[in-house]
Amino acid sequence: MTRRNGKGRKILIAIIRFYQKYLSPLKAQRSCRFYPTCSQYAIDALKRYGALKGSWLAVKRLLKCHPFHPGGYDPVK
Repeated sequence: MTRRNGKGRKILIAIIRFYQKYLSPLKAQRSCRFYPTCSQYAIDALKRYGALKGSWLAVKRLLKCHPFHPGGYDPVK
């Protein structure tokens, strides 16, 4: 059984929240081709599946982020 409330999950979510609050606003291009944004998707995946599987899903989502992918609605499943 996955420990969804573990320390690893909380640390990863804190890092992503830091990125959302302090680093993301500094980017020149602020639009994300996906909804929810990749960082919010990562948080949702971590909350739902825990640190290991949630991180894997977030990495897979980030690998889709390129000019040849249309983006769109892509929630955590």
